[in-house]
Amino acid sequence: MKPDREDRLYDRAEAISEGRLNGLYMPILRGLALRKHHRAMLRLAGVFTQDNSRADLGSAARVGDPAWLYRRVWRLGGEYARFAAQNMAMSLFNIGDLQGYRSWLHRGAELGDQDAGLQLECFETRLSHGAARQIGRGRPMRRNGS
Repeated sequence: MKPDREDRLYDRAEAISEGRLNGLYMPILRGLALRKHHRAMLRLAGVFTQDNSRADLGSAARVGDPAWLYRRVWRLGGEYARFAAQNMAMSLFNIGDLQGYRSWLHRGAELGDQDAGLQLECFETRLSHGAARQIGRGRPMRRNGS
């Protein structure tokens, strides 16, 4: 199946961001996000949530904020909706909002995200990755690797 124009533009923006092509990738991502291109919206939200702070995530009510972009992709549905729910859940965990984290895990599980379902079954407020340690929610690795 041949990719459409928007997918080719997105691939070009990815190549620019990785240094394989010359140009500016942010204007391309913003233009695609305005056209409701799901991957571009997720990538744009990911670019703005690098520091794991409440200010970076923004508000789900303010157009253009990463939280708004994640929520928008989730509401539009499709194959990338579960990635939006997963990214939003992890962003909320990283800033210490465990209620929001659990809520977005539920949304991801409803869309068929098996990892979200497993995390809900054994809901933990402490995880073993570095971001959890930064917010005071770290724990040692277990013998089974999780």
